[in-house]
Amino acid sequence: MAFDSAGLNAAGAQSKAGNAPQLWTYTTTDAAATVDTSGYFNAIASILKVGDIIFRVTTSSGSVSTAGMHVVMSISAAGVVDVADATAINTGTNTD
Repeated sequence: MAFDSAGLNAAGAQSKAGNAPQLWTYTTTDAAATVDTSGYFNAIASILKVGDIIFRVTTSSGSVSTAGMHVVMSISAAGVVDVADATAINTGTNTD
């Protein structure tokens, strides 16, 4: 599938971030491998910066199936966002 901005939310005091990494939460039905793909977050390249952390929760049939943390590694001049492969967060169910 494709990125869906409805699943993205700022976490914490984004307006006071300065140069510090921003924290985001993202809920999706996409698997970690899909979210890891370069270009997945291109639609929000203008609000992300290198070092930002995105906590992703993947749901299936209304329940959490996996969760992970992705770090924004690069954003090209053309707006291509690349995030690191997920660092898995144990959900007690499937893992990334």
